Amino acid sequence: MPRSPRLDVPGLPVHIVQRGNNRQPCFLEDSDRTYFLYALQEACRDRQCQLHAFVLMTNHVHLLVTPLEQQGASLLMMDLGRRYVRYFNDMHDRSGTLWEGRFRSSLVETGRYCLACYRYIELNPVRAGIVPHPELYRWSSYRTNAMGIPDSLIIPQSEWLELGANDELRRRAYRTLFEQTPGPQELKAIRLALQGGRPLGSK
Repeated sequence: MPRSPRLDVPGLPVHIVQRGNNRQPCFLEDSDRTYFLYALQEACRDRQCQLHAFVLMTNHVHLLVTPLEQQGASLLMMDLGRRYVRYFNDMHDRSGTLWEGRFRSSLVETGRYCLACYRYIELNPVRAGIVPHPELYRWSSYRTNAMGIPDSLIIPQSEWLELGANDELRRRAYRTLFEQTPGPQELKAIRLALQGGRPLGSK
């Protein structure tokens, strides 16, 4: 059965998830995560993609990116996969695939849907029971988006910029988004969109 084509609209954000093969770890050490972020920054630069949010879990990653050119997200993940898998296999004396097939992706409508993806991504460590609050997890974009810790990887998305008149007000408004746990319908909608490769947004 042929694969369905990915929805690809330059200028619109895309939620991406890539899992380790058979749910195996794709990061064994902090140095792996550091290299992954370096490779991600290089790939974003080369493929004209803006990264807005991310989280690196033990066996999967979530990204929120806006490609500025056609097929930018697919080319980004292709470049990132090549660079990181080569590094990981060399570093850990292994061979073969690391990722579980194709990455999953969902085009995201701007507005509240985009901010819901920000929150979904950065709350992953909390839902997994790793930390009680996202600011305690080092390997995500929360401390940049919510607390202002500099990270050259992160480019603010227009919805984040519209949260306030300046960065201090934006971060304050952003933190309030995390004061309530996302409801089951919101979580279900995001997961179904990713699983089916469908857009997340209004009818």
